[in-house]
Amino acid sequence: MIFEVLATDPHSRARAGRLHTDHGVIETPIFMPVGTAGTVKAVHQRELECDIGAQIILGNTYHLYLRPGLDVLRQAGGLHRFSAWPRPILTDSGGYQVYSLAHRRKIREEGVTFQSHIDGSFHTFTPENVIDIQRVIGADIVMAFDECPPYPCDFSYAKNSLELTHRWLVRCLKRFQHTEPLYGYRQVLFPIVQGSTYSELRRYSAEFVASLNCPGNAIGGLSVGEPTEEMYAITELVTAMLPADRPRYLMGVGTPENLLECIERGVDMFDCVLPTRNARHGILYTWEGIVNIRNQRWRDCFDPIDAMCSAPTSREHTRAYLRHLFISGEILAMQLATLQNLSFYLDLVRQARQHIFNGDYVPWKNSILPQIMRRL
Repeated sequence: MIFEVLATDPHSRARAGRLHTDHGVIETPIFMPVGTAGTVKAVHQRELECDIGAQIILGNTYHLYLRPGLDVLRQAGGLHRFSAWPRPILTDSGGYQVYSLAHRRKIREEGVTFQSHIDGSFHTFTPENVIDIQRVIGADIVMAFDECPPYPCDFSYAKNSLELTHRWLVRCLKRFQHTEPLYGYRQVLFPIVQGSTYSELRRYSAEFVASLNCPGNAIGGLSVGEPTEEMYAITELVTAMLPADRPRYLMGVGTPENLLECIERGVDMFDCVLPTRNARHGILYTWEGIVNIRNQRWRDCFDPIDAMCSAPTSREHTRAYLRHLFISGEILAMQLATLQNLSFYLDLVRQARQHIFNGDYVPWKNSILPQIMRRL
């Protein structure tokens, strides 16, 4: 995997790049729609690729391992073929799901034993078998297995968690180096910087991760309840320490404002369920601001859903029609809303990229944020 930095903003750490994988080129900064179980909810793969221009999507090791299972994925030739998605895929190792299953898991040095949320059966994830699972899934970018500490947690817990994550990372790297891709294309492994909101631990983790010389690096354990300013401060600290010639991925973040602020701080890649989850509840992100399409005020609004959005459906259909679909319980409502939100997010990072090239990223960001974050 090759990463090129093509432009840097003169007034911030924002940069525009190009990430080359065997399934295609990714132009950064980039937002990755979340396709947890092999599908981005409510959107067809053709719409993702052709209508809104998604360049990479995210899958999840925990969910794909449980269903459809490794036998099916192996027989299918990996997730790309199984889902008919031709472009790059990144898989989250399942560390965040382990974090979210606090009442159903036990963490030990060897790994994590957990109960399936589907049928209650018991399973164990170790650094080694998580790499093996991601080999079977066949993602272009695979993530190291980590523990995501809760927020808040005391310094001692965060330190012990971080040291465990580093020991697991060494085991992940060893397993990755001693195994081969299964489907004829290359895979790369990204380690994850942890350390909660403790600057000392984040520095230690970033130094350790940077020393491993991996093709890219991730920042985890943020957007788990900490104040936004703490998230920005930790992101800024860590990006300054990670190699400038490798992509930096901030996991699970976030709102449009979060994306723009963290691009300014040197982040290249993002994922979050927010645009798709909120879409299914009728919350739209538009270039005019945030819309609750269920509100009465949109009942007879025949303006396009978002006239500035690149998604054809957002220009073809009106807000009144979309509200009607939601009030009527029609499935098309979730589809149109999801296309709107994902298109907005991808348009946003494309515009950010262009303003990095223009050298005016910071003033553009400062001018656009009050508009897109206001509630209509």
